[in-house]
Amino acid sequence: SDLRQILATKSVENIQFLPFLTTDANNLSWLGYGCLKGDGTLITVNAIGAALQTLYILVYLYYSPAKRPVLLQVLLLLAVVVTGYGYFAIMVDTGTRLTRLGLFCSVFTITMYLSPLADLAKVVRSKSTRCLSFPLTVTTFVASSSWTLYGLQLHDPYITVPNVPGIVTSLVRFWLFQRYRPEQDKPYSSLPA
Repeated sequence: SDLRQILATKSVENIQFLPFLTTDANNLSWLGYGCLKGDGTLITVNAIGAALQTLYILVYLYYSPAKRPVLLQVLLLLAVVVTGYGYFAIMVDTGTRLTRLGLFCSVFTITMYLSPLADLAKVVRSKSTRCLSFPLTVTTFVASSSWTLYGLQLHDPYITVPNVPGIVTSLVRFWLFQRYRPEQDKPYSSLPA
């Protein structure tokens, strides 16, 4: 929906850039894990995800009036990815590479799933779910549930464990949508007939 809004308005107003960047970094990390593990599902899903996130970044950059800060963040991401690749390829021995990369990917994914907790506190204080996206909540729930089940099937804790917070935070958001229904967000009260 953010990409659609950017293309429709030809503007990046009110759309944060950081989620595009962190999701791209997350996809690239899991792509590396999938390549090391030889897991076609991880490779395919994260290659597509990284390609789409890169497209979102390019569209954001194109429509952004302040290109320099966006470019600097992209260059910082590239530096982190290249440094990470160098670290895992050169500094970490082959026997522990998969374990360390899996741990890194897990911590990064947990951080991404827990980052919206500040928004949840804002929702409770304002008693309004305006700052939450229901489609994103549904997507997060389905994706994290799917990855959790996939990780359980493979007996891979690096896939299973980091997706559980995604399920939990999605359930909390569903509860908030139920508790603070959109009709409660109306700034006016209906007049008696």
